[in-house]
Amino acid sequence: MSITSIIKSIQDIMRQDVGVDGDAQRISQIVWMIFLKIIDDKEMELELMEDNYESPIPEEIRWRNWAADDEGMTGEELLDFIDNKLFPTLSELPNVQEGTRGIIVKEVFQDSYNYMKSGTLIRQVVNKINEIDFNSSEERHLFNDFYEGFLKDLQSAGNAGEYYTPRAVTQFMVDMVKPQLGEKVLDPASGTGGFLACSLNHLKEQAKTVEERKVLDKTILGVEKKPLPHVLGMTNLILNDVEIPNIQRDNSLTYPLRDIKSKDKVDIVVTNPPFGGIEEDGIQANFPAALQTKETADLFIALILAKLKDYGRAAVVLPNGFLFGEGVKTRLKEKLISECNLHTIVRLPKGVFNPYTDIQTNLLFFEKGKETKDIWYFEHPYPEGYKNYTKTKPIRIEEFDLEKQWWNNREKNKYAWKVNIDEIKERNYNLDIKNPFQIEAENLSPEEAYKRYQEAKISVQNTKQQLADELASISRRDK
Repeated sequence: MSITSIIKSIQDIMRQDVGVDGDAQRISQIVWMIFLKIIDDKEMELELMEDNYESPIPEEIRWRNWAADDEGMTGEELLDFIDNKLFPTLSELPNVQEGTRGIIVKEVFQDSYNYMKSGTLIRQVVNKINEIDFNSSEERHLFNDFYEGFLKDLQSAGNAGEYYTPRAVTQFMVDMVKPQLGEKVLDPASGTGGFLACSLNHLKEQAKTVEERKVLDKTILGVEKKPLPHVLGMTNLILNDVEIPNIQRDNSLTYPLRDIKSKDKVDIVVTNPPFGGIEEDGIQANFPAALQTKETADLFIALILAKLKDYGRAAVVLPNGFLFGEGVKTRLKEKLISECNLHTIVRLPKGVFNPYTDIQTNLLFFEKGKETKDIWYFEHPYPEGYKNYTKTKPIRIEEFDLEKQWWNNREKNKYAWKVNIDEIKERNYNLDIKNPFQIEAENLSPEEAYKRYQEAKISVQNTKQQLADELASISRRDK
């Protein structure tokens, strides 16, 4: 049975359980169970490689000892074990230290909950999960692909502007900032770990030795404040062979910018910060008075500028509102342009984030420590025959070949144009500049359209009369 079929079967089983209500609970339920199975499969690998490996999970709680046998515990016995033994034990693991797998397990189960009420249905779900071998490279690859769709289909969207970022967009952004082995890569609003997984896979191609691979675990950094995305992100990185994912369960905005030290700074930031969200009053006090606002995305831009090292690089998804916004947004753009080289803005068309939102977004690429002289804009076109993106026809990485071919040999064309910083300043830092090579269609009322038609008709008649008069004058002079 395919991975997709297995997960669909699990969802169908869960729908029969009276305790599971809606997609969010279904995700949470599936995730903690798959998390334990993945941990157990990974521990089997570690036991083969390390003679003295000891699991931080007590023996009777390990997946292999209560879940792996299809004919094992079920019904009330299984439900009682999960509610009164497994969760209390794993959420209170003793003697676990920061930076170990034990602390990860503990944090996951402090933020998880067993919603299912039927031990019989739990056994059916567990047996389905046992059909997946996460140590099989082929099955893990298939699960990685499914994982993307799983998040896209089920992630609760529209909450404080938090949307799943299409993999094509994350991949393109990472490809353009080009992380190098040893550089610290941060996503301060890491969600389900898409940017971190893309960065990790980019860096894996450079890591040729075991020692170099170990460096990756320490240089891929995330922060996520919500429990469910945090667990999903951790699981995502474990699936991508990170032994101990470095994703903090925290809010990046809760620490004063003035307290950021050199050791806290990073080489690269790739992120899609929540936009449209409102932060609590106390958060604003962590920012300079001129940059205080409740708008989440604006605060993240201020944070990114503070977290980047000199010559650090960033790629950030932002809505159109940031480009033309005033007040704090203007001051942020002035700071961004004076402290960084904002060299590229890729303007995405509507629908990239369908079905969650139709809002237009932009990809901002900048480097800290160089003042902006010019900004290149690139308007990403729809593929031929498309009028919008949909859930079944999402944006694809191949579409970004246009930008990639242009990136290192920049010339103006029907998609690309350059704007000097002086013009930006004259516009009071309004960065919402339309493509000069594209004539924007206007939606006119019938009355306005008819009025313009009549004006154009009169103009043509006048021009014809002027031309006739000029020809007559020339004719008379020739005589």
